[in-house]
Amino acid sequence: MSTPAQQPQIQILQSREYREGYSNSVQIRVSVWDFLLLFGTMAQTNPNALQITNFQGIYLSPQQAKALWNVLGQNLAQYEQAFGTLNLEPHGQSFPQGPVN
Repeated sequence: MSTPAQQPQIQILQSREYREGYSNSVQIRVSVWDFLLLFGTMAQTNPNALQITNFQGIYLSPQQAKALWNVLGQNLAQYEQAFGTLNLEPHGQSFPQGPVN
């Protein structure tokens, strides 16, 4: 009878290059070998134009992309259970036109 394998101790470190940033734009490019997630910030420069400035690209293997998808799904389900359903479409809100002070 074999004994169950012990889980390795995990130590998480941050490199000197580690940075955190806010992104309201994520683009995904897919190839046979990997997924590329491009993170950026999006701003509406005028009523007819959006400007996206990408600041970080992260390559993931298909296996890591699926693991990320699973973890995000679980965390979003917990978030919605605690705070309510997230809707991606506006609810017919009318926003004022022109400058906002």
